[in-house]
Amino acid sequence: MSKVIIADDEKKVCQLIYMLVDWKEFEMEVVSIVNNGMEVLEKVKEHAPNLIITDIRMPGLNGLDMIEQVKAADNTIEFIIISGYRHFEYAQTAIKFGVNDYLLKPIKKEELVSTLSKMQIKLREKNDLQKGQEQLKKDLENNKAKLRRGLFTDILFTGILNKNNITRDKLNSEYNYNFQEGYFQAVCLKLDHVRLLNYGNTSLLEDKTLNLLAKTFCPVCHDVGIYFDNNIIFCILNYGLEQEKEIRKLLKTVMDENILQDAIYQQLEVTIGLGGPVAYVTQLPESLKSSYYALQQRLLHGTGKVLELEADTAESLADSPVFYEFNRNFTANLNNLDLESVLKNMETLKRNLLERPETTGHEILQMTKEVCNVYLLSMRTNKIAVPNADYFIRDFNEAASDCCSVQELFKVLSKTIEESLSKVIEDRKQMNIKPIRMAKQYIENNYMKSISLDEVSTHAGFSATYFSTLFKKETGSTFLEYLSSVRMNQSKELLKETNKSIVTICEEVGYSDIKYFTKSFKKFTGLKPNEYRKLYS
Repeated sequence: MSKVIIADDEKKVCQLIYMLVDWKEFEMEVVSIVNNGMEVLEKVKEHAPNLIITDIRMPGLNGLDMIEQVKAADNTIEFIIISGYRHFEYAQTAIKFGVNDYLLKPIKKEELVSTLSKMQIKLREKNDLQKGQEQLKKDLENNKAKLRRGLFTDILFTGILNKNNITRDKLNSEYNYNFQEGYFQAVCLKLDHVRLLNYGNTSLLEDKTLNLLAKTFCPVCHDVGIYFDNNIIFCILNYGLEQEKEIRKLLKTVMDENILQDAIYQQLEVTIGLGGPVAYVTQLPESLKSSYYALQQRLLHGTGKVLELEADTAESLADSPVFYEFNRNFTANLNNLDLESVLKNMETLKRNLLERPETTGHEILQMTKEVCNVYLLSMRTNKIAVPNADYFIRDFNEAASDCCSVQELFKVLSKTIEESLSKVIEDRKQMNIKPIRMAKQYIENNYMKSISLDEVSTHAGFSATYFSTLFKKETGSTFLEYLSSVRMNQSKELLKETNKSIVTICEEVGYSDIKYFTKSFKKFTGLKPNEYRKLYS
């Protein structure tokens, strides 16, 4: 809706103009009606109108002088002038100031409608053009930001850096930077426990932190590159040789800022990892890597600090005796689905890592990820399906990235393995129970026949040897013991409830030898069949 001011020293003329038309039809709203030129200037500041309909001659400040002053302040405001004079020089002067049209008194509705219709089209086109320009400006800013982020995604994170082709000037032109001669230094700022905040707070926190870094470092650096990913803010600082000490002071200032200690973020833990300063852009990946590794030292040294890498991480802990011994025991216990021993293995690994003086935070994080890989490999080797296996590593990595101590990290690791392995064990148990249940049903339906272990195991779908072991494990009895108990229990019922002879009962429960039957019955009940009948029938 375009805003309109009507100005004329005759109040009746103002009211006539206002009442002659339905302003909404022209997408317009009259925001003020005034009677002198000075008041128009005041209302322009107050309302920022799109259109002013004004008389040429008014007290205080005539229309032409007022138009000149308004145009000097805001050349986008449109004008329609009103005059009772039919002198062409007024129109010529007004046109010089950019007036679009003019009306002669007395004002006629047809002329006003025609003039406003033309003005409506012009204002609509101007508005569309302004929106297009604003969108174009926004797109250009977004493209610039995207280009600057590309330095991280295209080069620094990928590790692809051709030192013969990449120069400071090339990075400046291709990624919209203003890098200059001096130092380049990578800084990583980690926000831990962000998952405990709701989405709105997380988004606000990201914006506030990015603004803090830009406000702190931009005034003292040639240029600052910032990239946010997975609650880590990656920064590239380019500054003069004389600024190195000041940069370190500013890093501590960032840690002390109230923004990071706000009450609504009281569960938040903040750490800064500092990479080494380098003289050439080709060395930036090494600085970024060292800042990222330094950040992971918080697992050992705690949060709320500016950390630098203290040790060389080139040696792989995965090749050490510590991990070899763990891997051997861990795999063996996984093969046996021994959850208790598996958890003890991880507790031992944690203790051994902490007792090893040269262990770094990065190594510990990588080791926990390797434990997850060993777990999945062991399950796959034993052809055991792991629930949600496709998301197992991803989910652990997300949870692990939000841990800020070794204790917390191993707690997440143990919980992840325990929950998964417990489901595996339960699934395996259910798989074992089904064939045992089938075997029991088969025995109960066929106990009166001469059935064998081979016959029942075939029915259950297993080899006799495996089935025998499985049956014993799940029921606590051997196949023959269970078959005998079924037959003896049926014999007891027949002895109590029928007058059938013992020989007949012997045959009906699957025995062909009366002496063997009697001996087995006495062993099972402590009584001979005829004694049992006399006592319980």
